Amino acid sequence: VQLQASGGGLVQPGGSRRLSCSASGFRFDNYGIGWFRQAPGKEREGVSCISRSKVRYADSAKGRFTISRDNAKSTVYLQMNSLKPEDTADYYCAKDYDNWCGSNWYLSSAYESWGQGTLVTVSS
Repeated sequence: VQLQASGGGLVQPGGSRRLSCSASGFRFDNYGIGWFRQAPGKEREGVSCISRSKVRYADSAKGRFTISRDNAKSTVYLQMNSLKPEDTADYYCAKDYDNWCGSNWYLSSAYESWGQGTLVTVSS
C-alpha cells in the first residue's frame, strides 16, 4: 500500500489550493480515504473523509474544503478555498480499514496506512 500526498505550498490568506492523494497497492474504490493535518505543536486532526457513500468534514473545513475522488486514477483530492493562516499544517492522506468513513472517521486509529505529508503554508 502506498499513498502519496502532493500539492502543498505557500498560499496567501483567502487563496485556494488543491491537494492530491495518489494511491496504489490496493483496490482503491473499496476503501475510504481520509485527509488529516498537523500544525506545529498541535495534534493531528481529521479534516475530511470520502468513501463510496459518505463524505465527512471537520467543522473547520465545512463550506471551504471539498473532497472528491477519481477511482479511475486512484486519487483523492482536497480542494481548499478561503484559506486562513490557521490552516497552515502538514496535510496527510490515509487509507481507511474499509469503505466506511464511519462515525470515528476523524480519529487516526480509524486508518491503517498513511502517506507522507505535504506542507501547506498560508501566509502573506
